[in-house]
Amino acid sequence: MAKSSAARVEASNPPRSSAKQARSGPGPLIGRGLPDFDRIIHERMRLGIVSALAVNESLTFNELKKLLRTTDGNLSVHARKLEEAGYVSCLKSFEGRTPRSEFKLTPAGKAALNRYLDHMEALIRAARTVTT
Repeated sequence: MAKSSAARVEASNPPRSSAKQARSGPGPLIGRGLPDFDRIIHERMRLGIVSALAVNESLTFNELKKLLRTTDGNLSVHARKLEEAGYVSCLKSFEGRTPRSEFKLTPAGKAALNRYLDHMEALIRAARTVTT
């Protein structure tokens, strides 16, 4: 049986919720002053890149790829997203005829990681008070 045109429109346009609700979801932690996650850093691969660079002065593309056990394409996409946000800098050069990409965490990236870690610590503290 075919859907009516109104049903098709409704299915293709789900009800919109506020961006805050979509990010945070309902729950007891809302209203406690916890800031939103930095979505750029929160993604697992990008958090891995930023964390690795936080404890190393710099890492090459191949070093990051090996450390994070990922593919060229996956690392490239996530590193570019961090670079566009200003969290990571990339210096491209050549060693002989081989291209070399070296990544460093920028001051803005260090600050963003510290904010993210502060947020996670606050979230853990809040969750522990709810469960104890």
